[in-house]
Amino acid sequence: MLDAKHKSSYYMSVNKLPLAKRVQILTLLCEGMSMRAIARVADVSFNTVNKALIDAGTVCAEMHDEMVQDVKSKRIQCDEIWAFNYCKQANVAKAKAAPEGAGDLWTWTGIDADSKLIVSYLVGDRSGEAAMELMDDLRSRLANRVQISTDGHKAYLEAVEGAFGADVDYAQIVKIYGATPAPAGRYSPAQCTGIKRHKVEGNPDARHVSTSFVEAHNKTMRMHMRRFTRLTNGHSKKVANHAHMVALYTLFYNFIRTHGKLRMTPAMSAGIATTFLSFEGVIARIDAGQTPKVRGPYKKRAGNSN
Repeated sequence: MLDAKHKSSYYMSVNKLPLAKRVQILTLLCEGMSMRAIARVADVSFNTVNKALIDAGTVCAEMHDEMVQDVKSKRIQCDEIWAFNYCKQANVAKAKAAPEGAGDLWTWTGIDADSKLIVSYLVGDRSGEAAMELMDDLRSRLANRVQISTDGHKAYLEAVEGAFGADVDYAQIVKIYGATPAPAGRYSPAQCTGIKRHKVEGNPDARHVSTSFVEAHNKTMRMHMRRFTRLTNGHSKKVANHAHMVALYTLFYNFIRTHGKLRMTPAMSAGIATTFLSFEGVIARIDAGQTPKVRGPYKKRAGNSN
């Protein structure tokens, strides 16, 4: 007979997936594969993939909060990228059993233009409150005065002022678009016919008033997270899982993935890391924070004749 201590160790060793399999699941999540496809490829259940996402997303959010601090930056670019949970906002009213949080979701990011580091991110709506939360978090992670560039979304105006006051060089870049191409109703972006730059606060360098880098990163997000890909059924079904995936991706992008042009991670380029992190390190932290659970005896369900 095993005592309680040895039972705990026994069940942990039996029920836990091999490290290589757990790393494979997290890697595939960050390479744009859907959760059901990962379950098929890795030969595990969908619930196993879901649990891996939740555990990793929780830990990755904590690691980002701890490690992305005192960032020395010159220029920050901010933008927000659209996705949806369960169904699009226009279809929520007629959707069957639409859960709380169904509809449009926006992921806000603040990226260092030089190191490409994601300094701050937020999953929420497109309101002024969300913009304020992003800017407050961004300000808390910076070590010096910066220049900030955003698009013309009005929510940024009050948010930047509230977080930075006069201690910032801030400008907006407003794009002017032509007519939406036909046929109507089909997703096809309108052509940008011009841009206007507006100084808002401080003395921003007009040569660096741009959102090009953060917009390029929006494409990277859509490529690496299946739930962001347009015109598919891989969209999020739970807001919490959407946020977990963004947290996992952010740590992957900042600390694990080699940036194609930098030839290092954005965190190394920004000077807040000296080497690459790995998913093995993320998993070690997950395991360190989990309390082993011992399975009790099987209890027959009422009405179960098997």
